[in-house]
Amino acid sequence: MHAEDDGPQQTQATGDTVMRYHLRWKHRDLDGVMALYHPEVQYNDFFQNRVMGLEALHEYVRNSMPRDPDEALEHSDRIRLDGNTAFIQYRITLRGGEGLVSFRASEAITVKDGLIWRVNEYASLVHEQPTRKSSGTQRPAVSRLGLSPRQLSFLADDLQQYFQRQQPYLDPELDLQRVAKECGYSRNQISYLLNQVLGQSFYRYVNQARLQHLLSALDQAASPLRIDELAFAAGFNSLSAFYSCFRQHTGQSPKAYAKQISLRARAQDNA
Repeated sequence: MHAEDDGPQQTQATGDTVMRYHLRWKHRDLDGVMALYHPEVQYNDFFQNRVMGLEALHEYVRNSMPRDPDEALEHSDRIRLDGNTAFIQYRITLRGGEGLVSFRASEAITVKDGLIWRVNEYASLVHEQPTRKSSGTQRPAVSRLGLSPRQLSFLADDLQQYFQRQQPYLDPELDLQRVAKECGYSRNQISYLLNQVLGQSFYRYVNQARLQHLLSALDQAASPLRIDELAFAAGFNSLSAFYSCFRQHTGQSPKAYAKQISLRARAQDNA
């Protein structure tokens, strides 16, 4: 009879430990999270192909914790418990790509003596294009750049915030080295995010920011519209690159787009 009770009791104890772990992580209690790790903890981050013990986990956890108190992972299922192991599935969405880009991640957390003893974390990349009904899932090359999926999401957000606030793309000579230095990451980390995760080159990312700036300027520009001048003011240093980027994004030539804006402005004036 006692042996039969061990299973439910163990499962309940596992659930209690994992919930404390989750809440301390949510509230960015670094010391509280570290106190829940077993002295012999082994953390397997299969995305990075990295195995960490207690000493290495301090920096890893500090760099992976939520930045804001109300920031939360998008859990795709309830926590499932089986004896001394809990299974958690969640989603990490990255901004800055074409369509929706996210990591689908899962963790298997094993509890021993009331502490976190083993963590196996897995992640796969998901691309969902808004123009397609079906979604594609792929696993990128294993990251050896010291960034977990959570940390890559922070990098994507930092990069987007930097472009929005500093507008570095207005400089036609902008290069990856400068962006990396001013964002506080390495060139390889930003290149990996853009190429392997978001699926675009650095110069395509920059030119898209320039184009968005130009389209905003067009809405406020007075006639006659001088799109070529606006393109150079937005940071484009090549008209051919500008025309290609413009047509790819809008499906129209700059001349046709400007004509549409002029006709719309006249219609509003005559209304």
